[in-house]
Amino acid sequence: MTLHLTPLATPLTTLLLTLATAVWPIGPPRPDVLRDWQPPPGPYAAGHRGIDLAAPPGTPVRAPATGTITFAGPVAGHGVLTLTLPDTGTPPLRTTYTPVDPLVRPGTTVRAGDVIAHVAAENHHCPQSCLHWGLLRGDTYLNPLTLLSGGTPRLLPIWHEQPPG
Repeated sequence: MTLHLTPLATPLTTLLLTLATAVWPIGPPRPDVLRDWQPPPGPYAAGHRGIDLAAPPGTPVRAPATGTITFAGPVAGHGVLTLTLPDTGTPPLRTTYTPVDPLVRPGTTVRAGDVIAHVAAENHHCPQSCLHWGLLRGDTYLNPLTLLSGGTPRLLPIWHEQPPG
């Protein structure tokens, strides 16, 4: 049997597959979340535009999903890496990591679980060593935990008539 996807279904299908196969950027084991996502009420308001994961310096940082490295370098003196996830909508989802020592160059395609950086020794963001993990669509910050599967996916039937029984 061959499955044919329409052009409209392809981005949705890819997004669902990305969400179903995403992995934590630190671990295993799953890291402690030191500070959760706290969306700001406006674009210039205070908030926490990502999550902070406990990670000592040198900890490998893994790509949570397949994508392309679109930035790897310093921003305001801190190592930053951006991974763009293809076919996740318009504009595509981007994940960000700081402080890191990038191991890959912009333009590199990586798969979920590939090591893309190490947590840098500098600590400008957390009271203890951490990785700040962000997620954006365009200029809108999102909770990166939404990339991770919340459990086992289940397909439910669509009833066109009353279910039996």
